Amino acid sequence: MTKADLVVQLYEQVGFSKKESAELVEHIFDAIKQRLANGEKVKIASFGNFVVREKAPRRGRNPQTGASIVIGARRVLTFKPSNVLKAILNEAPVKLPRKPSS
Repeated sequence: MTKADLVVQLYEQVGFSKKESAELVEHIFDAIKQRLANGEKVKIASFGNFVVREKAPRRGRNPQTGASIVIGARRVLTFKPSNVLKAILNEAPVKLPRKPSS
């Protein structure tokens, strides 16, 4: 699913114009990005939690040369699905995308 797919879903199911739908999707993503950039947790009920974690610097190894290097501190985004989403994923049959017929 892409951002454009979300816009189309809003357009078809809610009745907003495509322009309004695109703006709404953009505003939602901007709000989520801003909260995460500020280090806040984003919780979407029945879906899951997005959390920014701080990772400390650590020693690593260059796989090509074997040289020891320091991997710098960084922030990573993690996602933990809600129990509702886990249940849906584990109960739903896996559907493979169909190839368009020629």
